Amino acid sequence: MAGPDKGSEAPDFELPRDGGGTLRLSELRGKPVVLYFYPKDDTSGCTAQALDFSARKADFDEIGVAVIGMSPDSRKSHEKFKTKHELSIDLVSDPDKKVLETYGVWVEKSMYGRKYMGVERTTFLIAPDGQIAEVWRKVKVPGHVETVLEAARAL
Repeated sequence: MAGPDKGSEAPDFELPRDGGGTLRLSELRGKPVVLYFYPKDDTSGCTAQALDFSARKADFDEIGVAVIGMSPDSRKSHEKFKTKHELSIDLVSDPDKKVLETYGVWVEKSMYGRKYMGVERTTFLIAPDGQIAEVWRKVKVPGHVETVLEAARAL
């Protein structure tokens, strides 16, 4: 499944968030949202990406942009990850992978000839009206946050 693309409505969801409670995408309507999907808490690329987003959180806050990271890891895993690395961004948990599937980021991957299902590192920039303004698929972590921040400033 390809998932939503630029110009389409961002599918709504309500999922458990770190720190308790849930986060519903539609409740953020009226402000831009960076929704990024990553494979696993506390792995090298995912940690680097979370640290990059956290390091620039003040810049996103300044322009009124919410930053949300999502993976299939549990809320408890997110909380440990967030505490260990002093992350300042919101993390939501999709253990059933329903939202990951809806956004087309739960895909077949291959490593050393072995096929398995996993999260394709993808970022969606959602405009205040709920439309997807930009999509970055198969994200390479270095420099990505700056690219997303530039696009968010242009909204």
